Amino acid sequence: MEIIERKENPLLNRVELRFRWNHDKNSTPTLADMVAAAAKAEPGSKKELTFVKNVNTRFGQPLTTGLAIIYEDENSASVEPEYVHNRHQKLKPSTKEEGEA
Repeated sequence: MEIIERKENPLLNRVELRFRWNHDKNSTPTLADMVAAAAKAEPGSKKELTFVKNVNTRFGQPLTTGLAIIYEDENSASVEPEYVHNRHQKLKPSTKEEGEA
C-alpha cells in the first residue's frame, strides 16, 4: 500500500489517507487487508477506529485506490454512517471466541 495523500482533520478528530495498492501477482486486497495496512501506515492508530471507503479497482489493471479514515477515539468515529460501522464490524475478531479458547 502506497499513501498518496495524508490529511489531518482536527475538526472531526481524524486522519484521512488516500492510498494506492498495486497488487501485480496477487488477488485484489480484501477490506480486512486494506484496514490492516492503513492502520499499520499510521503510527498509533487502531484497527477498530480505521474505516476504508471509496475503494475502486481498475478493470484489467492490478491497481486499487481508496480512502482510509482513522479516528482518534470511538466518540469521534460516531460520525460515520451505521452501514459503514456494520461493514467494518464483521472484520473485528470476536472477543467472545478468543475468550472461550
